[in-house]
Parts: sequence; C-alpha cells; structure tokens
Amino acid sequence: MTPARANRPGIIRGIPLAEAFLHDLGPSGPGVLDARRVALVCAHPDDETIGLGAQLPRLAGVRVIHVTDGAPADMRDAVSHGFATREDYAQARRDELESAMAVAGIPPVRLVGLGIADQEACQVMAGIARRLAELVDQKDIGIILTHAFEGGHPDHDSTCFAVHAAAALLRLEGRPAPVILEFTGYHTGPDGNLESGIFLPDPGKPEELAMPLAEEDRDLKRRLLDCHKSQAAVLVQFPLVPERVRVAPTYDFFQPPFAQAWYDQFSWGCTADRWRDMAAEAIAQLGLEAPPWA
Repeated sequence: MTPARANRPGIIRGIPLAEAFLHDLGPSGPGVLDARRVALVCAHPDDETIGLGAQLPRLAGVRVIHVTDGAPADMRDAVSHGFATREDYAQARRDELESAMAVAGIPPVRLVGLGIADQEACQVMAGIARRLAELVDQKDIGIILTHAFEGGHPDHDSTCFAVHAAAALLRLEGRPAPVILEFTGYHTGPDGNLESGIFLPDPGKPEELAMPLAEEDRDLKRRLLDCHKSQAAVLVQFPLVPERVRVAPTYDFFQPPFAQAWYDQFSWGCTADRWRDMAAEAIAQLGLEAPPWA
C-alpha cells in the first residue's frame, strides 16, 4: 500500500488513509506493507517491540523515532547495570535497539533518536512537538503510530502529547498533519495492578485492530525482546498477547486518563498532577488552544 498524502489527522473512523493502513495491517492485508510514510514514535528503546514487535518486519521502510535514549539522568539504572556514565548506558541501549531492529529488518538509517534523557520528556514537551512537526514535514510522514494517553509512564504520556501537539501545530500553520494511530502499553488496571496489552476504555469507542500472534510471531517477538538485554527484568512483565492498534481518539490532556496514574507510585520524573501543569505550559509555549484538538 502506498498511502496518499493526508490533509488532516485520522481522528475518526472513515478517513481513507487510516482505513487503508488498518485494513492492510489486518489479516486480509498483504504480508509486507509499503511503510515509507509511516513512523513509530516511541518514548524509549524497546517500546516499539512491546507495542508492535511482531508487525515490524511487515512495515517496509518504516521510520522508528525514539524521544528518549532510555538512560535516566540520576544514574541509578546506569550504575545498577554496571555503567560508569549515563552516556555509556544510553549507548548500550542504542546498541540493543539496533540489534533488535536488525532482526526486524529495519536498518540504523531508519532509526531517529531525539536524545532526551529517560524520565525528562515532560520537561521539554513543546520542543519535542516542534521537532516532530519538522520531521513530519521534512520526511513526508503520513501516519504516526505512538503511545496511548494512559498514565502508565510520564515519558509515554509526554510522547503521546507531543505527537498530538505536533499535528495540531501543523494544522495551525496550514501544513498537512499525519494520521495518528496508537498501540498499547500499560496502565493501572481496575484492580490497581499493572495492566498491559489492552487499551483503556474510551467513551468514543474507537474501533481497534487486534492482531493475534501465531507461534512464529511469538518467537520473533521473543528474539526482539531478548536483544534488549539490559531491560530483561522489566520486559518479563509483558506477556506475548495480541498486538492492538486503533485510530487515536482526541484527548483532553488536562484530564487524567485514569483515576490513579501507574507512575505516581514511582520516582519517574514527575507526578500526574505535575505532568498536567507541564502540559499546560507546553501548550502555551506552542501557541495552541486548549485540547482536545480536532
């Protein structure tokens, strides 16, 4: 499939670009898609594999953009993995990413890193949005696959915000904006425990595409996950369940997606309340109206 250039985002069912891509990604579509105008925008190295690892070999020509380098500035993770500097740990995570993407058939030239420290994306959401808008315009990106807004990790929510803000910024400037699709991550479940591999319910009930994993798909995803050796203790929490994609709903980033953000239990750079304050600051810096953005 070679998608036509989009003139507005795919926020509702019926927009041809989103429809065509989701059809082709589904069971009746081709084995390999022309994904030269598709980009995954992820918070950390390994998020691409958690969300859509089994589909990556099908996306010929896809770009994979990582907002952070996966290495927090506080050095706790770096030291625990035996690295003397944050930069060494970030390089190790980049090397792991390149190894995983080689298995998926994605060369380093299709990998873009914005270089922000892990857990610090919330501090520079406006800058991330501007950079993503530039990349969309320069690389003629028509479809972005990114995180859902679900309160799982502040970097995930910041990346989601930045993608939606970039699209709003492009529309404000009269430039073509990408269709935004989203994949699953993790969030607080109804019982208060970690829940992954499914979306939070949305009042708009956007349709989702669920892609069950055959044994060969699970084997592939295991190989990809195994490449991220430094993250093994974390990745074991994510079962090999069907991968899911849907057209992103419009989000009001001033409202929490869930009563309790998963990351409020941890020291991951900010609290959910502080995150919303930072989102408001980023919106003001970008000159955008308050969300939701249509």
